[in-house]
Amino acid sequence: MAPDTGSINRTFCTTLVDEWVRCGLTHAVISPGSRSTPMALALAEDGRLEVQVHHDERSASFMALGIARATGRPAVVLTTSGTAAVQLHAAVVEADLDRVPMLVLTADRPPELQGIGAPQTINQVALFGTSVRAFIDAGPPELGAADSWRALARRALAVTTVAANGPVQLNLPFREPLVGELLELPPLLPHEHSGPVPGIFEPLEGSDTGSELSDLADVMSGRRGLIVAGAGIDVPEDVLAFAGAVGWPVLADQRSGCRRDHPAVIAHGDAILRVSSALLEPEVILRLGAPLASKVLSQWLGSCGADQVLVDPDAIWRDPEQSAGCRVAEEPSSLCRFLMDEQLVGADAAWLQCWRQADDAAELAIAKLLAAQLTPTEPGIARAVMHTVPDGAHVVVSSSMPIRDVEWFAARRDSVTVHANRGANGIDGVVSTAVGVAASGIPTALLIGDVAFLHDTNGLLGLAARQLDLCLVVIDNDGGGIFSFLPQRTSLDSERFEQLFGTPHGVDITTLANAHGLAVLEANDDQAAAAAITASFAAGGSHVVLVRTTRDSNTELHERLHAVTTEAIEESLRGE
Repeated sequence: MAPDTGSINRTFCTTLVDEWVRCGLTHAVISPGSRSTPMALALAEDGRLEVQVHHDERSASFMALGIARATGRPAVVLTTSGTAAVQLHAAVVEADLDRVPMLVLTADRPPELQGIGAPQTINQVALFGTSVRAFIDAGPPELGAADSWRALARRALAVTTVAANGPVQLNLPFREPLVGELLELPPLLPHEHSGPVPGIFEPLEGSDTGSELSDLADVMSGRRGLIVAGAGIDVPEDVLAFAGAVGWPVLADQRSGCRRDHPAVIAHGDAILRVSSALLEPEVILRLGAPLASKVLSQWLGSCGADQVLVDPDAIWRDPEQSAGCRVAEEPSSLCRFLMDEQLVGADAAWLQCWRQADDAAELAIAKLLAAQLTPTEPGIARAVMHTVPDGAHVVVSSSMPIRDVEWFAARRDSVTVHANRGANGIDGVVSTAVGVAASGIPTALLIGDVAFLHDTNGLLGLAARQLDLCLVVIDNDGGGIFSFLPQRTSLDSERFEQLFGTPHGVDITTLANAHGLAVLEANDDQAAAAAITASFAAGGSHVVLVRTTRDSNTELHERLHAVTTEAIEESLRGE
């Protein structure tokens, strides 16, 4: 007797999962649904995968994004058909723009149910448009095509990491019945082996650009250079080794992995670039990784007049200032090793010394002013998070003010990995992203504002039972704090500004967190926040550290910080 449809569905999905695991897949996130049953069972029953279940599809997709960020490997997210699949779009866009590998599995109705008003049936063909590296429609499983199932699985997973990492949509139409007996799996592919498939999870190899790179090295040699290091640095040690060899300062974003205790690393580039001085003017700038959040840096890059070289392994032109004169399609580490081998003549020692003196002066000024504050401060909390988390921890930083406070005010710190959804710079899905990072098995802290926190409260669903080490540091200023720094704050009357931009919500975050079974530690100053973070990691599990601030006082403090750092930097440049 021929196998029934349910058994074919089950065997098809089990084959795909088996092949994915053989290729190195380790994590999957499932949102409950009916049409996705065959794949959900296959993922859950495999036994080799870490499987998370989340009620909310949007949160589930950002959770998978967080897992992929933390592990560097694609993660699976699975939904049922219809609007459930639509909920994944924001995370898919973020994964596309920030090059995060994800395998997006969308269950679907079979072709005969399309276009006739069947429930939970929408057009899922190329649902995410150009935001995916590939759209693959598997079609309803047929036993006659079983010899192609493993190749399909391998192709779908491989495309997430070919050229530029990113999301792939694999659409899975299933006919009923959805459940059946497991049949014998198709044989392994020829030359099969255990472990990752060559090329899927390996870093891209730097191409041989020969004389062009030699010419570039000649242009750089003996000049005052500056390295701007954003997210996406593959081997930070190689970048820092090159910087140290040639005496070039490194403006290091927290996400770059370069903001370490190293003589060339500059932590407070935003503050330094607010000071105009011929002593700080580079002749050439090497731009590695993604753009930083600093508007001051962006404007400076657009007007400084230095020769700028944009380095990107995928040759993507990430240059919003349109100031780069050329781009190099190389991994940052590959280029830096090449330049080291070329033995460039370094800059005069005074060049790097000047930058470090300015940076050290800014650090002292920031620390002194914040230490004098008697109430919690948002810059102080950002510094506390980066200073207090244990070695080896990961930190997820939300967009808007948290990412800027970390970039502007946090000091150098070794042994911490920082993540942020800066591909599209949105505030959606940040809680779920942090849950995903923690689900990789790494102690994790989240720094987030109240609006972004409320925007993704479904990310808290089931968190207390997930047994994750996650400290959620929530800065509550009852509204959209970043808008207080924009011209709208002074150009509109207070009532209109609050209605459209301040947007006070009045939500009791302690009660909300308690409703999800999470303990809340409320901090009354920056030191208490640091102690609460330490206690959270010591106890293990998930906790909320709540810090209440006011938007007006936060704006005023930022102005004072910019003023004192400017004064300190100018004094350092005068040799005082």
